[in-house]
Amino acid sequence: MRLHVITAAFLWAAFVDSRKIRGISSSYKRFYRERKSFLCIDGSRMIPFEQVNDDYCDCADGSDEPGTSACPRGRFYCTNLGFRPHYIPSSRVNDGICADCCDASDEYNSHVRCQNTCWNLGQKERAYVEGQMKTLDEGLRLKQQLIEEGVLLWREKQAQLRELQRAAEDLQIKLEEQRRRKHEADRLKEQTLKGLEARNKGFRHQNSTISHLFQLLDSNKDGSISVDEIKAKVVLVHDEKRVLSEDEALTLLGGGPQMGLSKFENTLWDVLIRGNNYKIKDAYSAPGGLMSEDPHLKAAERAAEWEATDLKKVEEAYETVNMEISDLQKKLEIDYGTDWEYLYLNGQCYKLKVYEYMYTLCPFNTVSQKSTSGTEVSLGTWGMWAGPPKNHYSQMVYENGEPCWEGGSRTTTVTLTCGTETALRLVKEPSKCQYIMDFETPVACQPVLKQRGVHSEL
Repeated sequence: MRLHVITAAFLWAAFVDSRKIRGISSSYKRFYRERKSFLCIDGSRMIPFEQVNDDYCDCADGSDEPGTSACPRGRFYCTNLGFRPHYIPSSRVNDGICADCCDASDEYNSHVRCQNTCWNLGQKERAYVEGQMKTLDEGLRLKQQLIEEGVLLWREKQAQLRELQRAAEDLQIKLEEQRRRKHEADRLKEQTLKGLEARNKGFRHQNSTISHLFQLLDSNKDGSISVDEIKAKVVLVHDEKRVLSEDEALTLLGGGPQMGLSKFENTLWDVLIRGNNYKIKDAYSAPGGLMSEDPHLKAAERAAEWEATDLKKVEEAYETVNMEISDLQKKLEIDYGTDWEYLYLNGQCYKLKVYEYMYTLCPFNTVSQKSTSGTEVSLGTWGMWAGPPKNHYSQMVYENGEPCWEGGSRTTTVTLTCGTETALRLVKEPSKCQYIMDFETPVACQPVLKQRGVHSEL
Protein backbone atom coordinates (compact mmCIF):
# COMPACT_ATOMS: atom_id res chain seq x y z
CA MET A 1 0.00 0.00 0.00
CA ARG A 2 1.25 3.40 -0.89
CA LEU A 3 2.29 5.66 1.99
CA HIS A 4 0.99 9.20 1.64
CA VAL A 5 3.29 11.81 3.03
CA ILE A 6 1.01 14.64 3.90
CA THR A 7 2.51 17.96 4.76
CA ALA A 8 0.86 21.24 5.52
CA ALA A 9 1.91 22.58 2.12
CA PHE A 10 0.40 19.63 0.28
CA LEU A 11 -2.87 19.96 2.18
CA TRP A 12 -3.03 23.61 1.19
CA ALA A 13 -2.41 22.71 -2.45
CA ALA A 14 -5.27 20.22 -2.34
CA PHE A 15 -7.68 22.98 -1.45
CA VAL A 16 -6.67 25.49 -4.08
CA ASP A 17 -9.25 26.59 -6.62
CA SER A 18 -10.08 23.86 -9.15
CA ARG A 19 -9.21 26.24 -11.96
CA LYS A 20 -5.55 25.69 -11.10
CA ILE A 21 -5.73 21.96 -11.94
CA ARG A 22 -3.68 21.48 -15.11
CA GLY A 23 -4.62 19.53 -18.19
CA ILE A 24 -8.42 19.89 -18.15
CA SER A 25 -10.79 21.87 -20.34
CA SER A 26 -13.52 24.15 -19.02
CA SER A 27 -16.20 21.61 -19.91
CA TYR A 28 -14.49 19.01 -17.68
CA LYS A 29 -13.95 21.25 -14.65
CA ARG A 30 -17.20 20.10 -13.12
CA PHE A 31 -15.57 16.71 -12.44
CA TYR A 32 -12.72 18.35 -10.53
CA ARG A 33 -14.61 20.52 -8.02
CA GLU A 34 -12.90 20.36 -4.68
CA ARG A 35 -14.41 17.85 -2.30
CA LYS A 36 -13.16 15.12 -0.06
CA SER A 37 -13.37 12.45 -2.75
CA PHE A 38 -12.86 12.24 -6.51
CA LEU A 39 -14.88 9.85 -8.65
CA CYS A 40 -13.02 8.56 -11.69
CA ILE A 41 -14.85 9.86 -14.77
CA ASP A 42 -15.53 6.33 -15.96
CA GLY A 43 -17.19 5.68 -12.54
CA SER A 44 -14.86 2.79 -11.79
CA ARG A 45 -13.32 4.09 -8.53
CA MET A 46 -13.56 6.70 -5.77
CA ILE A 47 -10.28 8.15 -4.47
CA PRO A 48 -9.33 10.96 -2.09
CA PHE A 49 -9.28 14.29 -3.92
CA GLU A 50 -5.70 14.97 -2.85
CA GLN A 51 -4.62 12.09 -5.15
CA VAL A 52 -5.61 14.07 -8.24
CA ASN A 53 -2.49 15.08 -10.21
CA ASP A 54 -0.21 13.51 -7.62
CA ASP A 55 1.84 11.83 -10.36
CA TYR A 56 0.41 8.41 -9.54
CA CYS A 57 -2.23 6.69 -11.69
CA ASP A 58 -5.23 5.62 -9.60
CA CYS A 59 -8.05 5.63 -12.23
CA ALA A 60 -8.08 3.13 -15.08
CA ASP A 61 -9.19 5.88 -17.48
CA GLY A 62 -6.38 8.17 -16.31
CA SER A 63 -8.83 10.90 -15.31
CA ASP A 64 -7.13 11.46 -11.94
CA GLU A 65 -3.91 12.58 -13.63
CA PRO A 66 -4.91 15.13 -16.30
CA GLY A 67 -1.82 17.22 -15.60
CA THR A 68 0.90 14.57 -15.29
CA SER A 69 2.33 11.75 -17.35
CA ALA A 70 1.54 9.07 -14.78
CA CYS A 71 -1.34 7.33 -16.63
CA PRO A 72 -0.64 5.53 -19.96
CA ARG A 73 -4.17 6.28 -21.19
CA GLY A 74 -4.24 9.85 -19.92
CA ARG A 75 -4.83 12.99 -21.95
CA PHE A 76 -3.55 16.50 -21.33
CA TYR A 77 -5.61 19.44 -22.52
CA CYS A 78 -3.70 22.33 -24.16
CA THR A 79 -5.73 25.53 -23.68
CA ASN A 80 -3.65 27.36 -26.31
CA LEU A 81 -5.29 30.74 -25.78
CA GLY A 82 -5.21 32.63 -29.09
CA PHE A 83 -4.96 29.45 -31.16
CA ARG A 84 -6.79 26.13 -31.41
CA PRO A 85 -7.03 24.05 -28.21
CA HIS A 86 -6.39 20.31 -28.44
CA TYR A 87 -5.46 17.21 -26.47
CA ILE A 88 -2.11 15.45 -26.37
CA PRO A 89 -1.18 12.08 -24.85
CA SER A 90 -0.20 12.57 -21.18
CA SER A 91 3.10 10.84 -21.92
CA ARG A 92 4.24 14.09 -23.56
CA VAL A 93 3.81 16.13 -20.39
CA ASN A 94 7.16 17.48 -19.19
CA ASP A 95 9.05 15.52 -21.85
CA GLY A 96 11.23 18.49 -22.74
CA ILE A 97 9.65 19.00 -26.19
CA CYS A 98 8.07 22.40 -26.76
CA ALA A 99 6.03 21.60 -29.90
CA ASP A 100 3.14 19.82 -28.16
CA CYS A 101 1.22 22.75 -26.66
CA CYS A 102 1.88 26.15 -28.21
CA ASP A 103 1.18 27.81 -24.80
CA ALA A 104 3.91 25.58 -23.19
CA SER A 105 1.44 24.48 -20.51
CA ASP A 106 2.55 20.87 -20.86
CA GLU A 107 6.12 21.75 -19.89
CA TYR A 108 5.33 23.40 -16.52
CA ASN A 109 7.90 21.29 -14.67
CA SER A 110 10.39 20.67 -17.46
CA HIS A 111 14.09 21.28 -17.69
CA VAL A 112 13.51 23.37 -20.85
CA ARG A 113 11.95 26.79 -21.05
CA CYS A 114 9.30 26.87 -23.76
CA GLN A 115 7.90 30.02 -25.36
CA ASN A 116 4.21 30.71 -25.84
CA THR A 117 3.75 30.77 -29.65
CA CYS A 118 -0.03 30.60 -29.71
CA TRP A 119 -0.55 34.23 -30.69
CA ASN A 120 1.70 33.97 -33.76
CA LEU A 121 0.16 30.66 -34.76
CA GLY A 122 -3.29 32.14 -34.25
CA GLN A 123 -2.46 35.09 -36.48
CA LYS A 124 -1.34 32.76 -39.25
CA GLU A 125 -4.43 30.62 -38.73
CA ARG A 126 -6.74 33.62 -38.84
CA ALA A 127 -5.02 34.95 -41.97
CA TYR A 128 -5.40 31.55 -43.62
CA VAL A 129 -9.06 31.28 -42.64
CA GLU A 130 -9.67 34.84 -43.81
CA GLY A 131 -8.07 33.98 -47.16
CA GLN A 132 -10.18 30.84 -47.39
CA MET A 133 -13.33 32.79 -46.63
CA LYS A 134 -12.46 35.37 -49.30
CA THR A 135 -11.89 32.54 -51.75
CA LEU A 136 -15.18 30.98 -50.70
CA ASP A 137 -17.08 34.26 -51.08
CA GLU A 138 -15.59 34.87 -54.52
CA GLY A 139 -16.13 31.23 -55.48
CA LEU A 140 -19.79 31.39 -54.44
CA ARG A 141 -20.24 34.58 -56.43
CA LEU A 142 -18.74 32.94 -59.51
CA LYS A 143 -20.76 29.80 -58.85
CA GLN A 144 -23.98 31.80 -58.95
CA GLN A 145 -22.96 33.23 -62.31
CA LEU A 146 -22.18 29.76 -63.61
CA ILE A 147 -25.54 28.48 -62.33
CA GLU A 148 -27.31 31.23 -64.24
CA GLU A 149 -25.23 30.47 -67.33
CA GLY A 150 -25.92 26.76 -66.87
CA VAL A 151 -29.68 27.31 -66.82
CA LEU A 152 -29.50 29.42 -69.98
CA LEU A 153 -27.19 26.93 -71.66
CA TRP A 154 -29.51 24.05 -70.74
CA ARG A 155 -32.45 25.88 -72.28
CA GLU A 156 -30.39 26.60 -75.40
CA LYS A 157 -29.47 22.92 -75.71
CA GLN A 158 -33.11 21.91 -75.32
CA ALA A 159 -34.16 24.45 -77.98
CA GLN A 160 -31.35 23.21 -80.24
CA LEU A 161 -32.58 19.64 -79.80
CA ARG A 162 -36.12 20.62 -80.74
CA GLU A 163 -34.86 22.44 -83.85
CA LEU A 164 -32.81 19.43 -84.90
CA GLN A 165 -35.78 17.12 -84.38
CA ARG A 166 -37.97 19.38 -86.53
CA ALA A 167 -35.25 19.47 -89.18
CA ALA A 168 -35.06 15.67 -89.09
CA GLU A 169 -38.82 15.41 -89.60
CA ASP A 170 -38.67 17.81 -92.56
CA LEU A 171 -35.72 15.93 -94.04
CA GLN A 172 -37.52 12.62 -93.64
CA ILE A 173 -40.45 13.98 -95.67
CA LYS A 174 -38.04 15.39 -98.24
CA LEU A 175 -36.15 12.08 -98.32
CA GLU A 176 -39.31 10.12 -99.08
CA GLU A 177 -40.24 12.62 -101.81
CA GLN A 178 -36.73 12.49 -103.28
CA ARG A 179 -36.80 8.71 -103.34
CA ARG A 180 -40.12 8.86 -105.18
CA ARG A 181 -38.69 11.34 -107.71
CA LYS A 182 -35.59 9.22 -108.30
CA HIS A 183 -37.75 6.16 -108.78
CA GLU A 184 -39.87 8.07 -111.28
CA ALA A 185 -36.75 9.34 -113.11
CA ASP A 186 -35.32 5.82 -113.29
CA ARG A 187 -38.66 4.52 -114.56
CA LEU A 188 -38.79 7.20 -117.26
CA LYS A 189 -35.21 6.46 -118.30
CA GLU A 190 -36.00 2.75 -118.53
CA GLN A 191 -39.16 3.46 -120.48
CA THR A 192 -37.29 5.71 -122.92
CA LEU A 193 -34.56 3.10 -123.35
CA LYS A 194 -37.11 0.36 -124.06
CA GLY A 195 -38.83 2.59 -126.59
CA LEU A 196 -35.57 3.23 -128.40
CA GLU A 197 -34.74 -0.47 -128.38
CA ALA A 198 -38.12 -1.16 -129.97
CA ARG A 199 -37.39 1.47 -132.59
CA ASN A 200 -33.99 -0.15 -133.14
CA LYS A 201 -35.61 -3.48 -133.97
CA GLY A 202 -37.89 -1.80 -136.49
CA PHE A 203 -34.95 0.12 -137.86
CA ARG A 204 -33.15 -3.08 -138.76
CA HIS A 205 -35.86 -3.84 -141.32
CA GLN A 206 -35.64 -0.47 -143.01
CA ASN A 207 -33.58 -0.27 -146.24
CA SER A 208 -32.45 3.18 -145.32
CA THR A 209 -30.15 1.62 -142.71
CA ILE A 210 -27.98 -0.19 -145.27
CA SER A 211 -25.77 2.79 -145.94
CA HIS A 212 -25.73 3.73 -142.24
CA LEU A 213 -24.59 0.28 -141.13
CA PHE A 214 -22.06 0.17 -143.91
CA GLN A 215 -20.67 3.52 -142.69
CA LEU A 216 -20.49 2.19 -139.13
CA LEU A 217 -18.36 -0.71 -140.37
CA ASP A 218 -16.26 1.42 -142.73
CA SER A 219 -14.15 3.06 -140.02
CA ASN A 220 -11.57 4.63 -142.32
CA LYS A 221 -14.26 5.82 -144.78
CA ASP A 222 -12.45 4.41 -147.81
CA GLY A 223 -15.69 2.99 -149.33
CA SER A 224 -14.95 -0.64 -148.45
CA ILE A 225 -15.03 -2.91 -145.40
CA SER A 226 -11.81 -4.74 -144.52
CA VAL A 227 -11.01 -7.80 -142.39
CA ASP A 228 -9.73 -5.59 -139.56
CA GLU A 229 -12.90 -3.48 -139.64
CA ILE A 230 -15.05 -6.61 -139.43
CA LYS A 231 -13.02 -7.87 -136.44
CA ALA A 232 -13.33 -4.47 -134.77
CA LYS A 233 -17.06 -3.97 -135.31
CA VAL A 234 -18.78 -7.36 -135.66
CA VAL A 235 -19.28 -9.79 -132.74
CA LEU A 236 -21.08 -13.04 -132.06
CA VAL A 237 -24.60 -12.59 -130.69
CA HIS A 238 -24.03 -15.05 -127.84
CA ASP A 239 -20.39 -14.14 -127.11
CA GLU A 240 -19.93 -10.41 -127.57
CA LYS A 241 -16.59 -10.26 -125.74
CA ARG A 242 -14.76 -12.64 -128.12
CA VAL A 243 -12.99 -11.07 -131.06
CA LEU A 244 -13.67 -12.75 -134.41
CA SER A 245 -10.82 -14.71 -135.94
CA GLU A 246 -9.26 -13.91 -139.33
CA ASP A 247 -11.07 -16.81 -140.98
CA GLU A 248 -14.44 -15.79 -139.50
CA ALA A 249 -13.96 -12.24 -140.81
CA LEU A 250 -12.99 -13.51 -144.31
CA THR A 251 -16.07 -15.75 -144.37
CA LEU A 252 -18.34 -12.78 -143.61
CA LEU A 253 -16.63 -10.83 -146.42
CA GLY A 254 -17.39 -13.67 -148.86
CA GLY A 255 -13.81 -14.93 -148.92
CA GLY A 256 -12.27 -11.69 -150.15
CA PRO A 257 -10.14 -9.16 -148.26
CA GLN A 258 -12.63 -6.32 -148.82
CA MET A 259 -16.31 -5.69 -149.49
CA GLY A 260 -18.01 -2.75 -151.18
CA LEU A 261 -21.50 -1.31 -150.54
CA SER A 262 -23.24 -3.24 -153.35
CA LYS A 263 -21.85 -6.59 -152.23
CA PHE A 264 -22.60 -5.67 -148.56
CA GLU A 265 -26.25 -5.01 -149.46
CA ASN A 266 -26.65 -8.43 -151.07
CA THR A 267 -24.72 -10.50 -148.49
CA LEU A 268 -23.47 -9.25 -145.11
CA TRP A 269 -26.30 -6.79 -144.49
CA ASP A 270 -28.86 -9.58 -144.53
CA VAL A 271 -26.74 -11.61 -142.05
CA LEU A 272 -26.52 -8.67 -139.65
CA ILE A 273 -30.22 -7.75 -139.95
CA ARG A 274 -31.36 -11.31 -139.10
CA GLY A 275 -29.12 -11.17 -136.01
CA ASN A 276 -29.11 -14.93 -135.53
CA ASN A 277 -25.36 -15.34 -135.17
CA TYR A 278 -23.67 -11.98 -135.77
CA LYS A 279 -24.38 -8.35 -134.97
CA ILE A 280 -22.62 -5.00 -135.10
CA LYS A 281 -21.08 -4.24 -131.71
CA ASP A 282 -22.87 -1.30 -130.00
CA ALA A 283 -24.31 -0.21 -133.28
CA TYR A 284 -27.14 1.59 -131.61
CA SER A 285 -25.95 2.48 -128.15
CA ALA A 286 -22.21 3.19 -128.55
CA PRO A 287 -20.93 6.76 -128.73
CA GLY A 288 -21.86 7.94 -132.17
CA GLY A 289 -24.63 5.35 -132.40
CA LEU A 290 -28.30 6.17 -132.78
CA MET A 291 -29.29 5.46 -129.16
CA SER A 292 -26.40 7.46 -127.68
CA GLU A 293 -27.41 10.45 -129.77
CA ASP A 294 -31.12 10.30 -128.96
CA PRO A 295 -32.09 13.60 -127.22
CA HIS A 296 -34.95 12.01 -125.27
CA LEU A 297 -32.67 9.33 -123.84
CA LYS A 298 -30.01 11.93 -122.98
CA ALA A 299 -32.60 14.04 -121.15
CA ALA A 300 -33.90 11.01 -119.24
CA GLU A 301 -30.38 9.99 -118.24
CA ARG A 302 -29.53 13.52 -117.05
CA ALA A 303 -32.74 13.70 -115.04
CA ALA A 304 -32.01 10.32 -113.41
CA GLU A 305 -28.46 11.46 -112.53
CA TRP A 306 -29.74 14.73 -111.03
CA GLU A 307 -32.33 12.95 -108.93
CA ALA A 308 -29.72 10.42 -107.74
CA THR A 309 -27.36 13.27 -106.77
CA ASP A 310 -30.12 15.13 -104.95
CA LEU A 311 -31.15 11.95 -103.13
CA LYS A 312 -27.59 11.38 -101.94
CA LYS A 313 -27.41 14.96 -100.62
CA VAL A 314 -30.69 14.56 -98.71
CA GLU A 315 -29.61 11.20 -97.30
CA GLU A 316 -26.31 12.68 -96.09
CA ALA A 317 -28.09 15.66 -94.52
CA TYR A 318 -30.60 13.38 -92.81
CA GLU A 319 -27.81 11.16 -91.45
CA THR A 320 -25.85 14.20 -90.19
CA VAL A 321 -28.86 15.68 -88.39
CA ASN A 322 -29.65 12.35 -86.72
CA MET A 323 -26.04 12.03 -85.53
CA GLU A 324 -26.24 15.55 -84.06
CA ILE A 325 -29.51 14.64 -82.33
CA SER A 326 -27.95 11.48 -80.88
CA ASP A 327 -24.86 13.35 -79.62
CA LEU A 328 -26.96 16.13 -78.08
CA GLN A 329 -29.32 13.68 -76.40
CA LYS A 330 -26.35 11.87 -74.84
CA LYS A 331 -25.02 15.17 -73.51
CA LEU A 332 -28.40 16.15 -72.08
CA GLU A 333 -28.76 12.78 -70.33
CA ILE A 334 -25.70 13.55 -68.15
CA ASP A 335 -26.27 14.78 -64.58
CA TYR A 336 -24.83 18.32 -64.49
CA GLY A 337 -25.86 19.12 -60.92
CA THR A 338 -29.09 20.25 -59.33
CA ASP A 339 -28.90 23.64 -61.10
CA TRP A 340 -26.94 22.49 -64.20
CA GLU A 341 -23.96 24.33 -62.71
CA TYR A 342 -21.46 21.80 -64.14
CA LEU A 343 -22.82 22.05 -67.68
CA TYR A 344 -20.26 24.69 -68.63
CA LEU A 345 -17.49 22.08 -68.21
CA ASN A 346 -18.83 19.91 -71.04
CA GLY A 347 -16.80 20.49 -74.17
CA GLN A 348 -13.85 21.97 -72.24
CA CYS A 349 -10.46 20.37 -71.56
CA TYR A 350 -7.88 21.19 -68.87
CA LYS A 351 -4.20 20.26 -68.89
CA LEU A 352 -1.45 19.83 -66.30
CA LYS A 353 2.16 18.78 -66.90
CA VAL A 354 3.71 16.48 -64.29
CA TYR A 355 7.32 15.59 -65.01
CA GLU A 356 7.47 14.13 -68.53
CA TYR A 357 3.70 13.63 -68.86
CA MET A 358 0.92 15.95 -69.97
CA TYR A 359 -2.41 15.08 -68.39
CA THR A 360 -5.67 16.19 -69.98
CA LEU A 361 -9.07 16.16 -68.28
CA CYS A 362 -12.12 16.72 -70.47
CA PRO A 363 -15.02 16.67 -67.97
CA PHE A 364 -17.86 14.28 -68.83
CA ASN A 365 -15.73 12.88 -71.64
CA THR A 366 -12.20 11.50 -71.24
CA VAL A 367 -8.97 11.60 -69.24
CA SER A 368 -5.64 11.00 -70.98
CA GLN A 369 -1.89 10.94 -70.40
CA LYS A 370 0.61 11.96 -73.10
CA SER A 371 4.35 11.42 -72.82
CA THR A 372 7.03 13.65 -74.30
CA SER A 373 7.55 10.98 -76.98
CA GLY A 374 3.98 11.59 -78.17
CA THR A 375 2.43 8.36 -76.91
CA GLU A 376 -1.09 9.01 -75.59
CA VAL A 377 -2.84 6.67 -73.16
CA SER A 378 -6.49 6.72 -72.12
CA LEU A 379 -6.93 6.93 -68.35
CA GLY A 380 -10.70 6.43 -68.57
CA THR A 381 -13.95 7.72 -70.00
CA TRP A 382 -16.77 9.40 -68.09
CA GLY A 383 -18.45 7.02 -65.69
CA MET A 384 -20.41 8.67 -62.87
CA TRP A 385 -20.50 10.99 -59.88
CA ALA A 386 -19.05 9.22 -56.83
CA GLY A 387 -19.12 11.72 -53.95
CA PRO A 388 -20.66 10.91 -50.54
CA PRO A 389 -24.42 11.43 -50.08
CA LYS A 390 -23.95 14.84 -48.45
CA ASN A 391 -21.73 16.06 -51.30
CA HIS A 392 -22.60 13.86 -54.26
CA TYR A 393 -20.99 16.16 -56.83
CA SER A 394 -17.58 16.29 -55.16
CA GLN A 395 -16.02 13.36 -57.04
CA MET A 396 -15.99 12.09 -60.62
CA VAL A 397 -15.00 8.61 -61.76
CA TYR A 398 -13.60 7.85 -65.22
CA GLU A 399 -13.54 4.15 -66.11
CA ASN A 400 -12.39 1.63 -68.71
CA GLY A 401 -9.15 3.29 -69.76
CA GLU A 402 -6.46 1.42 -71.64
CA PRO A 403 -5.57 -1.98 -70.11
CA CYS A 404 -2.56 -2.29 -67.82
CA TRP A 405 0.14 -4.83 -68.47
CA GLU A 406 -0.70 -6.47 -65.13
CA GLY A 407 -4.37 -6.74 -66.05
CA GLY A 408 -7.39 -4.54 -65.51
CA SER A 409 -8.04 -1.14 -67.03
CA ARG A 410 -6.93 2.32 -65.99
CA THR A 411 -9.33 4.41 -63.90
CA THR A 412 -9.22 7.99 -62.63
CA THR A 413 -10.95 9.57 -59.65
CA VAL A 414 -11.30 13.35 -59.83
CA THR A 415 -11.94 15.32 -56.62
CA LEU A 416 -13.52 18.73 -57.14
CA THR A 417 -12.35 21.52 -54.82
CA CYS A 418 -13.56 25.06 -54.24
CA GLY A 419 -11.60 27.82 -55.98
CA THR A 420 -11.95 31.01 -57.98
CA GLU A 421 -10.50 29.43 -61.11
CA THR A 422 -11.28 26.35 -63.17
CA ALA A 423 -8.07 24.35 -63.42
CA LEU A 424 -6.48 20.95 -63.00
CA ARG A 425 -4.26 21.27 -59.89
CA LEU A 426 -2.92 17.82 -58.99
CA VAL A 427 -2.34 14.42 -60.58
CA LYS A 428 -1.04 11.35 -58.75
CA GLU A 429 -0.83 7.61 -59.33
CA PRO A 430 -1.04 6.17 -55.78
CA SER A 431 -1.30 2.62 -57.11
CA LYS A 432 -0.61 0.97 -60.44
CA CYS A 433 -2.93 2.34 -63.14
CA GLN A 434 -5.17 4.02 -60.52
CA TYR A 435 -5.01 7.80 -60.88
CA ILE A 436 -6.34 10.63 -58.72
CA MET A 437 -6.77 14.27 -59.70
CA ASP A 438 -7.67 17.49 -57.89
CA PHE A 439 -9.79 19.77 -60.03
CA GLU A 440 -10.52 23.30 -58.85
CA THR A 441 -13.75 25.01 -59.87
CA PRO A 442 -16.06 27.67 -58.38
CA VAL A 443 -19.08 25.38 -58.69
CA ALA A 444 -17.54 23.06 -56.05
CA CYS A 445 -17.83 25.82 -53.43
CA GLN A 446 -20.42 25.14 -50.72
CA PRO A 447 -22.26 27.90 -48.80
CA VAL A 448 -21.12 26.61 -45.38
CA LEU A 449 -17.59 25.63 -44.39
CA LYS A 450 -16.83 23.67 -41.26
CA GLN A 451 -15.74 26.24 -38.70
CA ARG A 452 -12.10 25.92 -37.76
CA GLY A 453 -10.92 26.34 -34.18
CA VAL A 454 -13.81 24.44 -32.56
CA HIS A 455 -12.67 21.39 -30.62
CA SER A 456 -14.96 18.55 -29.63
CA GLU A 457 -14.45 17.69 -25.98
CA LEU A 458 -16.08 14.30 -26.10
